[in-house]
Amino acid sequence: MAERAETESKLVELMEESGALLSGHFKLSSGLHSEKYIQCARLLEDPARAEYAGRRLAEALGHELGSEKPDLIISPALGGVIIGHEVARAMGVRFIFTERVDGKMTLRRGFGIEEGERAIVVEDVVTTGGSTREVIAALEEAGGRVMAASSIVNRGAQVDFGVPFVSLYNVNITNHEPDACPLCKSGVPVVKPGSRPRAGDKA
Repeated sequence: MAERAETESKLVELMEESGALLSGHFKLSSGLHSEKYIQCARLLEDPARAEYAGRRLAEALGHELGSEKPDLIISPALGGVIIGHEVARAMGVRFIFTERVDGKMTLRRGFGIEEGERAIVVEDVVTTGGSTREVIAALEEAGGRVMAASSIVNRGAQVDFGVPFVSLYNVNITNHEPDACPLCKSGVPVVKPGSRPRAGDKA
């Protein structure tokens, strides 16, 4: 437990340093407002930080699964690609990813899975668990077997993937409807991630 707490503390430090974990007043793509915003791409753009997160996630998965080792790591494009590759590097196994084609998660680019191959699904952030479920379905449809699911950050999702789920940083972030947002009522300017705040840009 002490090691896990140390890892989480270090990860939060790296996320704050890289601008991946922000505090303020944000308008999310869903239209909801939040006091926190997580953008793991900012953490993963630095190879050393990406390697650290991948190694630690691989270690956490090893603790969860024991001596059983996967044959491959699989992630959804685009957000899971870097962290998935780093976990695969740390575990010494191959890495593949899925893409959405006409709305369906699928394997492309010549990737293939042999019948019965064991895989771990790796994401950057899990919010509802939807994309992880899609990757699991694509993997099983191709004949693979899912051993576990994992992410750098779990944004408070209470999900059951039918396999162990491991994350390095578990955080409950409260989102608000714009008309019920306490920050809006306090007059705090709202920022849409990826843009700069503008005068009068409030919900």
